[in-house]
Amino acid sequence: MGPQEIAFFIITGFKKHYSLFQEMTARIPSAFLSQQWATIEQISKLRISHYDQRVQETVDILKLHFPSNQINNHLWCQVKQVYIDLLVFHPQAELAETFYNSVFCHLFHHSYFKNDYIFVNSSQSTVSQLPVEAEYRSYFPVVEGLQKTIEKIISDTGLLSELYDFKQDIRLLQKAFFKQAPNTHHQHFKMRFDILKSPFYRNKSAYIVGRVVSCSGVQPFIIALLHNNQNKLKIDALITNASQMSLIFGFARAYFSVETRAPSAMVRFLNQLMPSKTVAELYNSIGFHKHGKTEFYRAFLLHQKSNNERFTIAPGTPGMVMLVFTLPTFPYVFKVIKDTFAPSKPFGKETVLARYQLVKNHDRVGRMADTLEYSNVVIPKNRIEPDLLTVIKEKIAQNIIEDDKFITIKHLYIERRITPLNLFIQNATDEQIDHVIQDYGNAIKEMLQVNIFPGDMLLKNFGVSRHNRVIFYDYDEVQYLTQMSFKALPKISLDDLYSGQATPSFAPNDVFPEQMCTFVLTNPKLKAVFERHHPELMTPIYWQKVQQDIRQHIIKHVYPYPQSQRFGHHNNKKGTL
Repeated sequence: MGPQEIAFFIITGFKKHYSLFQEMTARIPSAFLSQQWATIEQISKLRISHYDQRVQETVDILKLHFPSNQINNHLWCQVKQVYIDLLVFHPQAELAETFYNSVFCHLFHHSYFKNDYIFVNSSQSTVSQLPVEAEYRSYFPVVEGLQKTIEKIISDTGLLSELYDFKQDIRLLQKAFFKQAPNTHHQHFKMRFDILKSPFYRNKSAYIVGRVVSCSGVQPFIIALLHNNQNKLKIDALITNASQMSLIFGFARAYFSVETRAPSAMVRFLNQLMPSKTVAELYNSIGFHKHGKTEFYRAFLLHQKSNNERFTIAPGTPGMVMLVFTLPTFPYVFKVIKDTFAPSKPFGKETVLARYQLVKNHDRVGRMADTLEYSNVVIPKNRIEPDLLTVIKEKIAQNIIEDDKFITIKHLYIERRITPLNLFIQNATDEQIDHVIQDYGNAIKEMLQVNIFPGDMLLKNFGVSRHNRVIFYDYDEVQYLTQMSFKALPKISLDDLYSGQATPSFAPNDVFPEQMCTFVLTNPKLKAVFERHHPELMTPIYWQKVQQDIRQHIIKHVYPYPQSQRFGHHNNKKGTL
């Protein structure tokens, strides 16, 4: 098999992957309109696992021609060059590079993971970029007036006919925009709308994403649509606040489903709206998490080249399952499963891997940090603090390959670094403590709504993001809520103790919510705040009721924006959709 055949074979594998991925994505809008939530959940999970399946198909056939993991240097340099030529005008060139990398890395030893053979650096930096306009439409109110223009925008998404009262919705939308963006020139002849062609879908919501360009500047916005009690659509909120927009696209949420022909153009448009987001985060957010990993790793390599700082043990209470380390000025942590766990953790490595994958495939409702999973990460020893190097050799010896100059970590997770909640509280004001303990309870409740039981609810397993949002990040004890048994603490009298009667036996999945304050919130001040905001979480009745709702397929909607942003008309009083 020559270089052209190999290159064509890999690009054909990518074409099949992308075509099937988009076919799955295209099924989401009709499922959303008919409220087939289980179908949406199923497609979302398939989209996550789909990439690895397509890569493996390609690898399996190529292995027939390359049974050894020894590389033919000259051949694969030629293959890469042929592949680069195929990508010059390819609308998904950057994703095709990542697919190539994945195939190559499955075929050969990690010592060959060099830019000579794979795309450590993208070939696209020297190619003219696809125009951002490929992914959005522009609308000009000066032609037809503001109201007609808004109607046209929603009509082009295919959602206008599904609105219960579109005239009222449009009036509320205009009113909200005038209120939220008072510094924008509102004369219709002094503005232009740029709207991404395809709505973004996640869970029970659809989102229209765009910007208003006026004489006073650019105002990004997101329009959120939901179903009402009449099974029709309503515009639920307008979001123009940069922080709130960033949270909707946040790293603790499930990936959007959105159709795109030119992902790089869509990402650049989104980056213009949300410049605080990294390119990697935006690729992740629209479902291309494998390429998000590629972009992240390039940023990681660039960070290492730009300074001489060394890896060090991450701040916080050391975990019993994971070794966690970081780079001081790089806002991420690196997590490696330890060789052995503490006796209180009665499970092994395979269980931990499965639980992290469970979270990856699940709706994270803005409360569970996304994880990037890597294999064979090479770190120079001289970039590791001596204390950390000692711990690496002691705690994860089975997960590393060591030589004179490098440590290669066979498997690790990378997460956004946030301040551990227990450390945040140490230096927090009373007002800050009240906020984060209330939000800690909110985080637990929102995870329960999507059938996630966090397991270990100690404060050290939660963190506070830069948006002052409490997020869970330790998944080794995560289970489905419906697998647990919530009970009241048995009452044992002194007479029972004195009489020598046996104490009740407890099953592994028994949980006693009354013990939350006993073991988690031992500080009386924190306990008082928690009891004031969330007394129901300390009773088994609350947990049992959530379980019952899940079993009866009563799915509550967790809003990714404040309730105060919601429009007041046709609201569902029960808060479910």
